[in-house]
Amino acid sequence: MIAALIRLCLANRGLVLALAAGLAVWGLWALRHTPLDALPDLSDTQVILRTEWPGQTPRIVEDQVTYPLTTTMLSVPGVRAVRGYSFFGDSFVYVLFDDHTDLYWARSRVLEYLSQVRERLPAGVTPALGPDATGVGWIYEYALIDRSGRHDPGQLRSLQDWLLRYELKTIPDVAEVATVGGMVNAWQIVPDPQALAARGVTVAQLVAAIDAANGASGGSVIEQGEAELMVRSEGYLHGARAFEQVPVASVDGVPVLLGEVASVRRGPTLRRGIAELDGEGEVTGGVIVLRSGKDALAAIEQVKARLAQLRASLPAGVEIVTVYDRSTLIKAAVGNLSRKLAEEFLVVALVCLLFLWHLRSALVAVVTLPLGVLAAFIVMHYQGITANLLSLGGIAIAIGAMVDAAVVMIENA
Repeated sequence: MIAALIRLCLANRGLVLALAAGLAVWGLWALRHTPLDALPDLSDTQVILRTEWPGQTPRIVEDQVTYPLTTTMLSVPGVRAVRGYSFFGDSFVYVLFDDHTDLYWARSRVLEYLSQVRERLPAGVTPALGPDATGVGWIYEYALIDRSGRHDPGQLRSLQDWLLRYELKTIPDVAEVATVGGMVNAWQIVPDPQALAARGVTVAQLVAAIDAANGASGGSVIEQGEAELMVRSEGYLHGARAFEQVPVASVDGVPVLLGEVASVRRGPTLRRGIAELDGEGEVTGGVIVLRSGKDALAAIEQVKARLAQLRASLPAGVEIVTVYDRSTLIKAAVGNLSRKLAEEFLVVALVCLLFLWHLRSALVAVVTLPLGVLAAFIVMHYQGITANLLSLGGIAIAIGAMVDAAVVMIENA
């Protein structure tokens, strides 16, 4: 069998060389387009549902949000397990699918089944899908630091939420930019119980008046000749003075203003934790999450380039500090294995040349190695396998088997 194959190749040398060259070009293309990562992604195909219900205890969240969601998701096709977690004001549901399930197909089916459960949830509660990422998608983290002391945590949080976050989300391979630390600024209205009682105003009236005043509505159009004038009512509240002028009730024909029964101030919303760096104080940070199946190294390089551009837009004294960068591990791992593969190629070539003591026979064994490795990258590319420690280590181990096969062919020739 082997002898016949060798005779066939010798009789069609041009075709064999053309096929080998084509395989090499195809393999080089696959090598350039194979995503790089430090570790293989062995996580489950999962879809995360997060539901916010501010102010509610874990027991209420469990009974009215988490339980209906988990029981509904159990009937989604391909689901292997459903896990629900209830916290103060938050519900998380993890829907785990069978292996080899397409992530985007899974997300579409979860959305389909969400429409069946929405009417069973409390009013104003809307579940949201998590990012289209995997369990190893956390690739980069940075922190905003103000060494001058001129910006408080609320201002740093605003910079992260309204500038950096949206700019970084435009990078194609980034699934999510999560914010950690800082304070979310908001207008706080503190009712005065004595003033409310004196004027006969309830807290419910206070809330309803603010909701009605803070908004806009349309009033159709007025036609004047060939022109149409659009009518609208704008009532968005900007600043403490605007809040204080909102009428909340009427006593004997005299309006009761919000400023008479409550105080308006700027302050942070309720938060459940802080972010601290190196024990030097509180910071605001961002976490970059990689989109599923994308090249981690390429995404990190794009993130770094975008952050370098955004540094010029930051206020004086504010710095962006890298906290976690997976590209360092990726480059070290891939670089180390690449050097070991090159050394192994060289050693195998020298050993074949010395022991076979025939240049052309040694070249057969030596040429087989790069072609075999490039063919492996073709398979990896179309199977969606990244170039990581595990896959490159397997290639390094397989080199010995490839050399053995080449030597056997030479000896039988």
